[in-house]
Amino acid sequence: MKQYSLSELCDCIDDALTTELHSTYWVRAEIASLSVRGHCYMEVVEKANNHSIAAKMRATCWQHTYHLLAPYFEAETGQALSVGMQVLLEVEVSFHAVYGMSLNIVGIDPRFTIGDLAQQRQATIQQLQNDGVIDMQRHLPLPSLLKRIAVISSNDAAGYGDFCHQLKHNNNGLHFHVQLFPALMQGEQSPASIIQSLQQIADDMNSWDLVVIVRGGGATTDLRHFDNYELASHCAQFPLPIIAGIGHTRDISIVDMVVHTSVKTPTAAAEWIVGRMVVQAERINDLNERLKNAVKQSIFRQQQRLGNLLQSLRFITQERLYKQRTQLDVWQKTIQIHSPERIYRMGYSLTTMNGKVVKSIHDVKKGQYIQTHTADGTIESIVD
Repeated sequence: MKQYSLSELCDCIDDALTTELHSTYWVRAEIASLSVRGHCYMEVVEKANNHSIAAKMRATCWQHTYHLLAPYFEAETGQALSVGMQVLLEVEVSFHAVYGMSLNIVGIDPRFTIGDLAQQRQATIQQLQNDGVIDMQRHLPLPSLLKRIAVISSNDAAGYGDFCHQLKHNNNGLHFHVQLFPALMQGEQSPASIIQSLQQIADDMNSWDLVVIVRGGGATTDLRHFDNYELASHCAQFPLPIIAGIGHTRDISIVDMVVHTSVKTPTAAAEWIVGRMVVQAERINDLNERLKNAVKQSIFRQQQRLGNLLQSLRFITQERLYKQRTQLDVWQKTIQIHSPERIYRMGYSLTTMNGKVVKSIHDVKKGQYIQTHTADGTIESIVD
């Protein structure tokens, strides 16, 4: 039995690979990890239908090759090479006695990745449509006044500074309350970070009128994280209107598609808010003028009505006074006609006893005093 040292066996393996394999192969794989330290070091995998790993291997793109392939790939796809991306790589199979089997990357086909990204994007859009949430934000009513604004952005994002500057120095003197909810706006962790900020805002939802997601200043290649299904789903179902100013002009992300309103840049987002507030201010001023005119017209009508009532009251009062005077004259004449003085002057007299009128001889007895009243005096008598 022939014996081999470990290095001799490794040499045999290397010789066999060199003899039996082609110089290069085109391999479909997913980037599981990626690190650039001059050279680009990757770990590429193939996943089974149940998402378990069916195959895994190290891959290296040497510095001189990487500096050629990376810009080419990014220019063609609009994306940088990143973890989770499906790629079609041209590789050399390499075996090293110490480091084992690995792949040397010598080429890449961006058309494969473009097709895969497009397929993933379309699948995400379709899933949102199937969920019935893709248009939910569009149907949210905007508050009349957009004064309290929750902003999701990174602390040092240039776009956030542009947004705040545009709001603060608007030409209409409008004032806004803005609070930043920090989040990662690029990289693999950005969707989860933005979702966490959305949840913080939702916990105090009554304190805000709308949410603004601004990015600005980041690499265009990081836009693919805004195609993430979980992030898009959270944005689509968020109970407050969301304005997106992610900072790009060429492409539209899925987040742009599902939010209430999407604009190109953070500055444009601020201008949109200011513009809407100006429209509301004009409406308020118009309503104020209409209210003033309505009040003036109402006061004028009431004054006219009051004048008519006063005129009617004067007429009614004068008419009633005339009738009362006429009635008073009638009553006065009646009193004069039936007054005792007039009756006395006609020769009649009135006899009383103890203040009571004597109407019959049976009302008096002998010896009682009676008084007889005439026109010019009273006669006192004793009944005999």
